[in-house]
Amino acid sequence: MTSSNGNEEQLLLTVEAAAKRLSIGRTKMFHLIATGQVRSVTIGTARRVPAEALTEFVSALLNEAQHKTSAA
Repeated sequence: MTSSNGNEEQLLLTVEAAAKRLSIGRTKMFHLIATGQVRSVTIGTARRVPAEALTEFVSALLNEAQHKTSAA
């Protein structure tokens, strides 16, 4: 998909690309997917992570951290 300014924005990322965006390893990324912490889809035999799923995951981490700080 191409936005109006000409920059390409990937809607679906490989597991490796998603892991790189989060600065974590491939194995940890698969763990997050397996435990349902990060959403993913399968197209044929290919596993892909929606870019928005990474944003949701980071938001959930921030909310969790904020609640821990508030409770302390």
